[in-house]
Amino acid sequence: MTVRRSSRHPRTCPALLAIFLLILSEHLVKTASEYDPYKILGVSRSASQAEIKRAYKNLAKEWHPDKNKDPNAEDMFIKVSKSYEILSNEERRSNFDRYGQMDENQPFGQSQHHGFRSFHNSFYFDESFFHFPRSRDFADSKYLLHHAQFNSDVLPDSHKRPYLIKVTSEWCFACIHIEPVWKETVQELEPLGVGIGIVDLGYERRLANQLGAHRAPSIIGLVNGRVTFFHQAVVREHLRQFIEDLLPQRLVEKITDNNYLAFLDNWHVENKPSVLLFDQVPVVPLLYKLTAFAFRDYVRFGYVDQGETHNIRLLQQFNINTYAPTMLLFKEDTEKPVDIIQARGMKRQIMDEFVSNNKFLQVPRLVNQQLFDELCPVKQFHRRRKYCVLLITGEDQTFLPGNKAFLDFASANAKEVLRFAYVYQRHQQPLCQALLHNQAALSPQVVILERRSQAGKVLYRSMSGGWNGSEEDKYRLHEQLELLQKDPTYLSSDATLPELNNEMAPMFLIQWMNAAYDYILQIYDDLLYSNWREMMPILSLIFSALFILFGTVIIQAFSEPGESKPRASKPKEKPQTQEEASSRASTSGRPPKKDFVEVTELTDITYTSNLVKLRPGHINVVLVLTNASKNALLRKFAKEVFSFSGTQTLHFSFLNADKHRHWMPSLLRSTSDVAQSEGHSDDDEESSDYTGHVLALNGYKKYFCLFRPVFTGDDPSDASSSSETSFSSDSRRKSRSRSRSSSHSRSRSHSREDGSAAKRGSSRATSIEVHHKLDRLGLWMERLMEGTLLRLQVPAWPSLGEAANNSSTES
Repeated sequence: MTVRRSSRHPRTCPALLAIFLLILSEHLVKTASEYDPYKILGVSRSASQAEIKRAYKNLAKEWHPDKNKDPNAEDMFIKVSKSYEILSNEERRSNFDRYGQMDENQPFGQSQHHGFRSFHNSFYFDESFFHFPRSRDFADSKYLLHHAQFNSDVLPDSHKRPYLIKVTSEWCFACIHIEPVWKETVQELEPLGVGIGIVDLGYERRLANQLGAHRAPSIIGLVNGRVTFFHQAVVREHLRQFIEDLLPQRLVEKITDNNYLAFLDNWHVENKPSVLLFDQVPVVPLLYKLTAFAFRDYVRFGYVDQGETHNIRLLQQFNINTYAPTMLLFKEDTEKPVDIIQARGMKRQIMDEFVSNNKFLQVPRLVNQQLFDELCPVKQFHRRRKYCVLLITGEDQTFLPGNKAFLDFASANAKEVLRFAYVYQRHQQPLCQALLHNQAALSPQVVILERRSQAGKVLYRSMSGGWNGSEEDKYRLHEQLELLQKDPTYLSSDATLPELNNEMAPMFLIQWMNAAYDYILQIYDDLLYSNWREMMPILSLIFSALFILFGTVIIQAFSEPGESKPRASKPKEKPQTQEEASSRASTSGRPPKKDFVEVTELTDITYTSNLVKLRPGHINVVLVLTNASKNALLRKFAKEVFSFSGTQTLHFSFLNADKHRHWMPSLLRSTSDVAQSEGHSDDDEESSDYTGHVLALNGYKKYFCLFRPVFTGDDPSDASSSSETSFSSDSRRKSRSRSRSSSHSRSRSHSREDGSAAKRGSSRATSIEVHHKLDRLGLWMERLMEGTLLRLQVPAWPSLGEAANNSSTES
């Protein structure tokens, strides 16, 4: 049995396809026919250009998206702008009147796009369903950017000129819609010096992510490495204004009769030539701003509006022709320009060549390494030798005549192989020391040098006798330059120059403020236009910081009540066991954080903060000394307590007994335990030598521990008269009290002369080996940290002034 294939399907498919294309064509033709630029602008077909322009301005103000919140305002604004572009051009208006053609290549991008979009909405087809490969224009291919090319070429070049970058893709119908406006904008801005780039979203996904572009179409501005997105309606005027807003402010200063002298005289501060631009438009043209942006590191630009009445004197002084734009370039001479250019149609190429030939002053000041490299390049070939004549001078008024004479000599001997410059010795000391052999120049010096390598190697020769600007100096310098051109080996000395200091570098605070301003501006732009994909890392960082901050506050709020419970609730401190003492000592000992010990002096100013109002749990270890023993005791004291300086609760101070000799007796009198154990009289306490005593003062709990010096001299009586480092038991304290009481009672029976002789003898005994008084201080500090020392309570801390007053009253 033979099966015969039906031919119904092959005949049906072409018919359906034809019907489909017919419906599509009728829909597009109907949509295109509904568009009439005359109706949109509300003018007749015989309207003049003035009427069309007036109608366009009124409708543009009415339908501007920033002022009109209607959802259709943007589409209507685009229609109005496109209608004005058609009717303002006589050739395109004639084509529309004759053939209904609205553009050179296609009927109208807006109606075509809306036709596809409405058709898509009616039949629920995706744009990629048609799969019409759009052949890329050959003119656009030269603008395509790649990731490596962007980072190596475009990104550094954005510091000299702005870039306008379009992000597109193969299946983007909205990209086709903005294509005519983009081409017109490129044709207008590229001759002015604006860089153009195109990024294909499908092929350069990595570059698109770096730019932050995740949809097509997108238009991006790039200036100084900073990316800015264009968010307005795609109209040529808006794109032009977008590029102008990307440029830094005050690139070109407005010049009038009142400020032109100050502008020209500022060359010695800025170290740059000055350019004056004369034109008849009130606003600075974009061409001038782009030129000023490209040469902002070398030349200062000013703009003069020839139509203003405030510039008449300026125009007459320089004899400016008001019928054509004019550029004047000034260097050190502010009354006469060194170069003039005047052209009715000023081109960017002409302006670049004009400024490039005059980038430096006649005698510029070397203020950074970049200027030194450009002014005095490294020798590469024998025929391209360039010698740098350097004047090392100062900035005081006494150096001005010599500097002026050097400028006159450079102007008279200007040659291609000679470059004249000067430096201030105070600002470039490393350079001057390398050339002058570390000798300070009392008078200005002239050095002729030739750079041989990028590492800083130079050949040089100094002019003997210095430079004072006399005719004899000019003759000797001219003679040496003539010898140098005849014999290059005339430069007999060599040296390696360091990198120059950047005198024009802004302060760190200004750099930080500029970076913070750019960062805040970027965040504001992202928030304003809801670029949430780029904002997610920043928002995540902000919320994480806030969570950590509030979490810390909450934890501290809940933990403070437990930690701030009053410790006075305990009736009496229990004596610590040996195990508790050893554990406390092991936990409290910390390695020192510094390689020195901070010891402060107790004075009337520091007494309250270091003792009376000392924080709870903190102890101040005070050394008592005199002027004679200060240096020796402080060195020994720092050595003994250094291992304990890492403890945060310990503070170290010293008290000068010569200045406050009544404080120690007042403190000991206020302690009943010491008075009973010592048995001293008031007169004896006043006359006692407390040099080498150490006190551990707890200002909050009002107690102290006392360390008495231990003598290690030759006299055994000194050692026997010295006490133990602490009060270990009550029996030893009583025995010492009885012995000292008997000795003091015997001393009272002697005459005043015998007493003075005894004091001189004791002072001689105690003066032997003063630094040995603190030999056992380390052991005492260990017992202090263990908490096993006797604590002597005081009712109140005597002040330094009160101690002196009380003692004088009692005496």
